[in-house]
Amino acid sequence: MFSKSRINEPVVKPLVQPEAQEAVEQKATHAATKVDSVISGISSPKHKASVLSANLTVVGNLNTTGDVEVEGTIEGDIRAHLLTIGEGATIRGEVIADDIVINGHIIGRVRGLKVRLTSTAKVEGDIIHKTIAIESGAQFEGSVQRQEDPLSTDKLAPVSK
Repeated sequence: MFSKSRINEPVVKPLVQPEAQEAVEQKATHAATKVDSVISGISSPKHKASVLSANLTVVGNLNTTGDVEVEGTIEGDIRAHLLTIGEGATIRGEVIADDIVINGHIIGRVRGLKVRLTSTAKVEGDIIHKTIAIESGAQFEGSVQRQEDPLSTDKLAPVSK
């Protein structure tokens, strides 16, 4: 029922050298900084791609510095950072982006730093690129031209029709 009082018991303190204590505190501060940077990365996520759904038809040009995923139909030019053309998508116009992945149908010129035609791609027009990858099964009708800066408009030849 009653217990012995601990008031008179000696307090045991660990013996730590001041240098060791300082090193422990520095490691704790460094770990806290890492955690803060991870948390700030989580709280400010990268922007998601804008998705133009399969039932959407756009007549006009699209211009963004962000990422776009097209599943519908666009009659006009597109300029973006990362552009993904879905399998069911159709684009009638010029496509300009840093990174372009084509799964669907493009009728018009394609200009990109990195262009990839997947096995389901169908491109009718010229491709101006820095690097290109064409998977087996892709359909392509036009010319391919490698340029160091395919996004600049100064050196482009007229579009063949």
